[in-house]
Amino acid sequence: MCQKAYSLQLFSEYEMKEILILQSSTNKFWGNQFIQAIMLSGVFLQIGIWVRNFAILLFVMDKTGNDPFAVSLISVAEFAPIFLFSFIGGTFADRWRPKNTMIWCDVLSAFSVFIVLLTIVYGTWEAVFFVTFISAILSQFSQPSAMKLFKIHVPGNQLQMGMAMFQTLMAVFMIIGPVLGTLVYQRFGIYFAIGVMGVAFLMSAGALTFLPPDQREEKEKPGADFWGELAEGFRYVWRNKVLTVLGGTFVVCGFAVGIIQPLGIFIVIERLGLQKESLQWLMAVNGVAMLLGGGLTMGLAKKIVPQKLLAIGLLVSAISVAGVGLSTSIAVTFSLQFLSGLFFPCIHIGINTLILQTTREEFVGRVNGVLNPMFMGAMVTTMSLAGWLKLQFSLVTMYEVSGALFFTGMLLMVPVFKLRVRGPAESRH
Repeated sequence: MCQKAYSLQLFSEYEMKEILILQSSTNKFWGNQFIQAIMLSGVFLQIGIWVRNFAILLFVMDKTGNDPFAVSLISVAEFAPIFLFSFIGGTFADRWRPKNTMIWCDVLSAFSVFIVLLTIVYGTWEAVFFVTFISAILSQFSQPSAMKLFKIHVPGNQLQMGMAMFQTLMAVFMIIGPVLGTLVYQRFGIYFAIGVMGVAFLMSAGALTFLPPDQREEKEKPGADFWGELAEGFRYVWRNKVLTVLGGTFVVCGFAVGIIQPLGIFIVIERLGLQKESLQWLMAVNGVAMLLGGGLTMGLAKKIVPQKLLAIGLLVSAISVAGVGLSTSIAVTFSLQFLSGLFFPCIHIGINTLILQTTREEFVGRVNGVLNPMFMGAMVTTMSLAGWLKLQFSLVTMYEVSGALFFTGMLLMVPVFKLRVRGPAESRH
């Protein structure tokens, strides 16, 4: 009995020590100046992005009478620049000072928004597509810089916590973003909505000024080496089996997402018989699930390697997408959306953890610049055809094909399940 009591005491002391270590790590994480500034910037960016997404979507549908081609064109305007500029954006992120790059990208995004606003007021409403197009271009220089700063300013054992933080922020705005965007457009109109976007981008730039100064060694490299560095990024990915497999998965999943990306609003209108504004509630359900799933994923991430975590997320996405396409029940569709959101953090955290754990600091931007276009190129290809495909096939067919592609992406990850993910220091050779 005494021995048992002594063992329980030791276990209790061990548990307390673990709790204290975790609490200390969490306090250090949130006390990090970089985390505070990047989080505040992220809040303002999410406000601008969600007001943009929903205000423009509802505005275009009102102007075109729910034209599927016009709706798909919004998505093309958002994602085509990501495919076209990811290659050079990631390379420049490895060459330029990342803090300055992010600030200037937000400032230029705000400036472009106000120019487009004037064009709409005094010219043609179709200029609204350029709001999405220009900000998407600039994001391809800003996002890889953010990833690089994470690598510099966040300790390796806190990277997963950082990815979870971003996942939580995304989940929160999946809940409130659609409601906010719809409310701003319906209550105040497109002009005010575009003004909100511009102010949000400026506020984000202001928050980024509180980032720690760029490291002195972060200097622009000679321009003559640009294409050599770009090619070196492709070779780096090709030599790393995990990153190569991840690239193949990106392509297949890009096709899957592109098929259905512009069509969610037609699920609401045609399959569920609801008003188009009801899309906000479907996405809010997804966001609530993502928020809950973030904690679930953090628990899984401690026991499961990131490549398996990613595969779990893809499998659930396959089931959910196929089910949404078949469903005509509001309860079933919302439940499947909840399931999809619950496991989406597995995809987000799995991908980012894989990239950060297998990539050396000086290649982070270029690896993103190689992998992102694989996903975006595939997505834009099917997305640009989505409006036409909807007229040729049923929504059910398109969603089932998308689900099958997600399942194929999961199968592609199977060969690397047992591979040990090498850290950045080990990746040098």
